[in-house]
Amino acid sequence: MTAGAEFRVDCHVKVLNRDVVANARSAGLDAIVYAPHFTRLPEIRRRAEVFSSDDLLVIPAREVFTGSWRNRKHVLALGLSDPVPDFISLEAAMAEFERQDATVLIPHPEFLTVSLGEDDVRTYEETIDALEVYNPKHLPRDNRRARDIAESRSIPPFTSSYAHFASTVGAAYTAFDREFETEAEVLEALENGIGRRVVHATGLERWTTTAKELLHLGYENTWEKIDRLFLSGQEPTHANHIAYDGRFEDDAVY
Repeated sequence: MTAGAEFRVDCHVKVLNRDVVANARSAGLDAIVYAPHFTRLPEIRRRAEVFSSDDLLVIPAREVFTGSWRNRKHVLALGLSDPVPDFISLEAAMAEFERQDATVLIPHPEFLTVSLGEDDVRTYEETIDALEVYNPKHLPRDNRRARDIAESRSIPPFTSSYAHFASTVGAAYTAFDREFETEAEVLEALENGIGRRVVHATGLERWTTTAKELLHLGYENTWEKIDRLFLSGQEPTHANHIAYDGRFEDDAVY
């Protein structure tokens, strides 16, 4: 673990391999939250366990895509006991997170058409444990808006690199003012508003990260979206997939 009474967590990365682990250690991180797109929870857990070590804790999570492709609202859930699919209503997802007593984080609030807005945050603030106040994909005005929402609702902040590339892991992280040893301790800190600070790259490094992640966002919303909608068939995390045994069919939005 990092020396001193501090624990550094990159609270949302989309990739996990040896380069990610090496970059995380180089950035002085103690933990990363691994939540890839359209990957089922058992596979996320398996990979997290493979790459987790005494030097770097890898916490499995799901960024659930609620709503439709046209208007999807992302919610990051940690500590899930059961799988939750994508493309169900926001109401159904939040009810399931509450049933499982999951740790609920809101990434990139009010960003384009992929985020919870302030009204959503107000509706579910009793379920929400933390809200992202800095994201490398954001422009400065987006980060200011996110911070305003968190402060106005008295919701604890967090940040992440939202890394889709190994090289951007650790570009932003949440530093807690005490050390932890286990995933459960990190989740408890997120839920209970333990003291923390938001840390991120500045200057050229900050804008290089933003440019890379925004370019990837463009890819996600053009070629990758076309592939998933028309070429690849049903997503493995779709609510109607056989893996969910019909539990969420009534909650599916398409």
